[in-house]
Amino acid sequence: MKFIVVRVEVTPERPHGLSYSLTLHDGSGERLVGFDNAHAVSDVKGPSGKGKRKFDHKHRLRTIRPYDYRDAATLLQDFWAEVDAVLREKGVLK
Repeated sequence: MKFIVVRVEVTPERPHGLSYSLTLHDGSGERLVGFDNAHAVSDVKGPSGKGKRKFDHKHRLRTIRPYDYRDAATLLQDFWAEVDAVLREKGVLK
């Protein structure tokens, strides 16, 4: 697990004033779960998605999806729920 959270200036990309990265990695260092706002992702695939880009997003195994950031407490709750789901999928948790 690795959590990095830094208070930053409020911008259109980070309207909540936080730069964050919450990640879970396996033993070889591969990211299994990640929630961050380090770069933009599209809400929509294809050319129509170019104008609808968000910085808040989640990584789950090898997929990236936009994430609707509400507040820090919900972010933590959503992160741990995703960690539990992936660990169950991988057979680590029952």
